[in-house]
Amino acid sequence: MAVAASAVVVAGTVSGMMSAVGDRSAREPALPEVARATPSLAPLPGIPVPATTPSPSEPVPASSAASASPARLVPSPGSAPAPSVASAPSTARTAKPAARTEPAAAPLYRHPESQVLDWVGAHRDDPRRPLIESRIAARPAAVWFPSYNPGTVTGEVREVTSGAAAAGRVPVLVPYAIPDRDCGGASQGGAPDTAAYDGWIRDFAAGIGEGPAIVILEPDSVALSDCLDAPARAARYASLARAGRTIHAAAPGAKVYFDAGHSGWHAAPKQASLLRAAGAAGSGDGVFTNVSNFHRTADEAAYARRVLAALGGPDRLGAVIDTSRNGNGAPPDGEWCDPAGRALGRAPTTDTGEARVDAYLWIKLPGESDGCAGAAGSFTPEYAYALAKG
Repeated sequence: MAVAASAVVVAGTVSGMMSAVGDRSAREPALPEVARATPSLAPLPGIPVPATTPSPSEPVPASSAASASPARLVPSPGSAPAPSVASAPSTARTAKPAARTEPAAAPLYRHPESQVLDWVGAHRDDPRRPLIESRIAARPAAVWFPSYNPGTVTGEVREVTSGAAAAGRVPVLVPYAIPDRDCGGASQGGAPDTAAYDGWIRDFAAGIGEGPAIVILEPDSVALSDCLDAPARAARYASLARAGRTIHAAAPGAKVYFDAGHSGWHAAPKQASLLRAAGAAGSGDGVFTNVSNFHRTADEAAYARRVLAALGGPDRLGAVIDTSRNGNGAPPDGEWCDPAGRALGRAPTTDTGEARVDAYLWIKLPGESDGCAGAAGSFTPEYAYALAKG
């Protein structure tokens, strides 16, 4: 029986999540181009496996310090291709990430540009506006960088991280340009080859800086690698491992998380074996699950711990979970495209109270359509309002 993945549908230039891309012709030229929309991460069609841990509906807590000022997200392209990451000089930081410490309850960053903020600003009299504004627009979310844009991506990342640093907050960054992205599916694209990707990720890493950051490294790149032949899969895994080392060398405060799919996809031992091959244990700080999906937080936390246990350490590894749309769990029929009856999940925070779970994040921006309630990646107020109401 097929199970749902989280294939990201990049709609047009930039629609749903934030992405570092210069495609906004109407924007001021001085500002770097960050994707103001989440690439529409649409779970691949399939039937989720039964939940292993029953959990009640998860109400979204009231806004807290972690969800302060709204922000809009804008990633951008890069300059001339950088040399291959493989040739980067080795340092103590490239050997392995720092030993695990319990994550501090750091407030997360909300970039001041997003489609939902545009809508809120333009619809002050809409009766749906107060709920959408307070429960979605005011909360921090990830910034996506879905374009292969060597030469400008450094500046686009720096624009986000410098804004976060000035606000005393932690940005969540999503590089999404791996070659053969989405295996030719709706989100196909990415760098032309692994050498080009190595240069792009080096440019990406150069923009992060010294401060804290959370990096969600290439959604679907590991869990959805089955479609590649053996040589291409090995090349991808090697490139992901280099990416983790490169980010740590350039950005000592960054935590890098590798793709673990979700609890309705691969069994934990299989997912751990894929992650091991991709160098997650040595080059990353843990794993991420449930991107653009709907599985309950309790199930994802249990699944992530099983994956980490099967990975076999080191103990420093943790997990982050996308809780943006999982308040009512996954639909029983496996529907993935803007399914009805879903709800916002737990508010983004780095204070989870869960063993080995470093953060709950909104990686998929709630209200941005998978392509059924509205155009893929577009902010759809009816869908956002339904999620906010639960």
